[in-house]
Amino acid sequence: MPHSESPEYAQASENDNEVLPDTAPADPQSDSNGNNDATTNAAGGVKLEELFNDDDDGEFPASSALIRRWRRRLLLPSLWSEYRDSEEAPAPPPAKVDTDTMLAFYQRLFPFRYLFQWLNHGIIPSPDFGNREFALTLQNDAYLRYQSYPTADLFRKDILKMNPSRFEIGPVYSTNPRDRRTLRGGQMKPVSKELVFDIDLTDYDDIRSCCEKANICGKCWAFVTMAMKVVDTALREDFGFEHILWVYSGRRGAHAWVCDPRARNLPDDRRRAIAGYLDVLRGGTNSGKRVNLRRPLHPHLARSLDMLKSHFATTTLQDQDTFSSPEQTTRLLSLLPDKALNESLRKKWDSAPYRSSANKWADIDALAKTGKSSTLNPAALRDAKQDIVLEYTYPRLDSEVSKKMIHLLKSPFVIHPGTGRICVPIDGKRAEEFDPLSVPTVTELLAEIDKWDAEHPNGTGTGNGIGGEGEGMSSTVGSSDAKSGRKLQDYEKTSLKPYIDYFRSFIAGLLKEERNGKRERDEDGGQGVKPEPMEF
Repeated sequence: MPHSESPEYAQASENDNEVLPDTAPADPQSDSNGNNDATTNAAGGVKLEELFNDDDDGEFPASSALIRRWRRRLLLPSLWSEYRDSEEAPAPPPAKVDTDTMLAFYQRLFPFRYLFQWLNHGIIPSPDFGNREFALTLQNDAYLRYQSYPTADLFRKDILKMNPSRFEIGPVYSTNPRDRRTLRGGQMKPVSKELVFDIDLTDYDDIRSCCEKANICGKCWAFVTMAMKVVDTALREDFGFEHILWVYSGRRGAHAWVCDPRARNLPDDRRRAIAGYLDVLRGGTNSGKRVNLRRPLHPHLARSLDMLKSHFATTTLQDQDTFSSPEQTTRLLSLLPDKALNESLRKKWDSAPYRSSANKWADIDALAKTGKSSTLNPAALRDAKQDIVLEYTYPRLDSEVSKKMIHLLKSPFVIHPGTGRICVPIDGKRAEEFDPLSVPTVTELLAEIDKWDAEHPNGTGTGNGIGGEGEGMSSTVGSSDAKSGRKLQDYEKTSLKPYIDYFRSFIAGLLKEERNGKRERDEDGGQGVKPEPMEF
C-alpha cells in the first residue's frame, strides 16, 4: 500500500512556491545556531518512535507517519483490522545502541569527510552542501528538521554534540533552510536532490515463505538483488545515468541514490515519470492480476524478463517454493487464461498436495500439450506465464519516495537502531555477492579497533587528521602505518574499510564528472548542455 503524504507535502505539490512549514514546534531553548536540543512533535506527547517507524526503510517526515496512521483508522476501516493485528504481534524489540557506543562511532568511524564531498560535489564548501537539509533523530526521540551546515567541520561538530541515533538527508534549497522562519512564502523551495528509490522486503511478504516483517535471510534477500539489477540496468541503459549509489538500509532493504547532475536537477514531474516507467505491478496483494502487459513487450520489460527468468526458477520455484501453499496454488490458477486447463491442473494438484512449485510450473506446459483443452490459446498461455514471472520477481518499489525532491532518506553509514548494522554502500555490479547478514555492527567494529590496537602497541598515535574547511575533514583517530609511515585511520582497522573505500571511489568518479561538466560549461560560455538519452 503506498505511503500517504502529509498535509504539508500536499500543499507543496499544489504550490511549489509555498514555504514548507515545520513538522514540529521547537523547544524555546536553543543555541545560537538555532539547534533545538529538545524538539517535541505536534501530536502532543506522542513519542517519535510511534510516528517515525524505524522498521520502515522508506524514509518520510514524522508528520506523514501520523497522518498515515490516522487515515488507516478513519478512512480505510476495512484495512485497519489487518494493520492493527500486525502491530499487536510485533517482532521482539531490538536492542537499542547505547549513547556511548553511538558517540564512539561518530568520533572514530563515521566518514564525515567523504559524506561532505559526496553531497557537496567538490572539496570547497558550496551551497550544494550549505543549503542541504538534514533531519536528526535524537536519542530522546526528538526529531529536528531543517538543519544545515556551511562546512564539513561544523557538520561533524554538531553531530558529535547532538549524538543523534540517525539522520536523514533532504533536498538542497534555494536558501539556507535554517532561515525559513524569516522568509516570505516562495523564497525557500527545493532546487535539487538525488533521484532516489526504495526497496523494502516487507513489500514481498505475500510471496516470500522463509521470513516475514522485519526478518530476512539469504533466500529472500534475492528479491532485493533482483530489484537492484533491474532498476540499475534501466537507469543506466534507458535514461543514461552513470553515478548510482546503492546503500543497504541496515535491516531489510536497499536505497538507490542517482547522483548525476541531470538526475539531481529533475523537476518533480519528471521524477514521477521515471517512477511510473519502473512501476509494473498494479493494485494490492489481495487484488486480481497485478501484471497485465500489452504485446509486444516494451524493450525494458523484455530485457527485465530475460534477467528475471533464472531468478524465478531458483528463488520462486525452489528456495521459496512459493506455489506449495494452497493460497498461492489458487492464485497461480487464477492467473492462467484457460478454464479447462485450470480444471485439469486443479485435479492433478489436489491429488498430490505436496507437489513442489517447480513440478507445478512444469505441469502447466505438460498438460497444455496433451490437448485436453480445445479452447486453449498457446500465445495467451505464453503471455500469461511471462506476466506471472514478472509478478513474482519484478521490483516492488515504494514509488512515493521517488516522486518528489522533498522526501527525506536515511543517510549512508548511519547505524540502524534495530540491528546495530551500518548502512553500507553496495557495489551494484556485484549485487549478488552482497550478504546483508555479514554487514558489521557498530559493536563489532569498535571491538575490531581495540583488537588491532592491542596487536600493534607501537602503532598507536593521537593524530585525528582534521583538515581545513576546503578539504573537509577526517572523522577518525589515526594510528601509524609502519609500512607507509602515515597515520592509519580507525576505519582502516575494521571490516568497514572495503565499504568506505568503495564510497571513496564512487565519489571520485562523481567529482571527475562535476569538474569536466564545469569545464565544458566554461568553454561553451554556459551554453553546453548534455543531450538527454531518453524523453520521459
